[in-house]
Amino acid sequence: MSAINLYFKAILSGVQSTRNGMALTWKHAWSARKSRKVQQIQDPEYFNASENTGIFTLEYPHQKIPVPVNGRYQLHNEMDDCIVCDKCVKVCPVDCIEIDPIKATGLVGHTSDGSPIRLYAEKFDIDMSKCCFCGLCTTVCPTECLTMTSEYDFSVFDVKEHTFGFANLTKEQADEKRQLYEQFVAEKEAMKASASVSTEALVQKEGDEKPAAKPAFKPSFKPKIPIANTEDIPSVTENQVTEPEKPAAPKPAFKPSFKPKIPPKTQDDHE
Repeated sequence: MSAINLYFKAILSGVQSTRNGMALTWKHAWSARKSRKVQQIQDPEYFNASENTGIFTLEYPHQKIPVPVNGRYQLHNEMDDCIVCDKCVKVCPVDCIEIDPIKATGLVGHTSDGSPIRLYAEKFDIDMSKCCFCGLCTTVCPTECLTMTSEYDFSVFDVKEHTFGFANLTKEQADEKRQLYEQFVAEKEAMKASASVSTEALVQKEGDEKPAAKPAFKPSFKPKIPIANTEDIPSVTENQVTEPEKPAAPKPAFKPSFKPKIPPKTQDDHE
């Protein structure tokens, strides 16, 4: 009997849950007769919308909600203001930025804030599939040419299309700039070599008659004195043998002497 009661209770519970779900569905369907107006997320009333405001889902991409200004989305680089300092590459934690600089023979130009540009960028690629949207590259950029735009929809079918190139040089132009710099370096080295050769020739011309080299120092030794024979040495008798001199007596220590005291004269002596 208990099994039958549980069976009918389960059926009743299913009917009640279906009724509640359908009531909620028809309630939202009736409220969806009008569309909701577009609001920014910064609006204080954004999360206080009543139930009768209408459809909450926008028809994307025809309708879009405005994104915050300080959002972190797709990166963009303004190459006219880039000085190719390589700071963004060094600070990137995921290595999504790749730069191939080319040295210039002189000043290339100036940025909008007056900073000098001395390098060309043969390659300036940003792989947005690796980007973690930390914003560190935009923080360290000295000319603020690297920024994050409000573009967040850059989905593609091929992941290779997530690599955005910002270099403003073609392959031919990059090769030409590199050859010019190599030629500049070669000419500079040739000028240094010719200057050193001319300096050596001038020094050699001025000093054709070089002074004779000073001979090296050779130490001289005293001539050896021949040792005389014992027969040539005169014999010494006992009388001729002298005793060794005794050392002189030590000088006595200094003792100060005092003058004798003179007694004072009396009156009788004066008379």
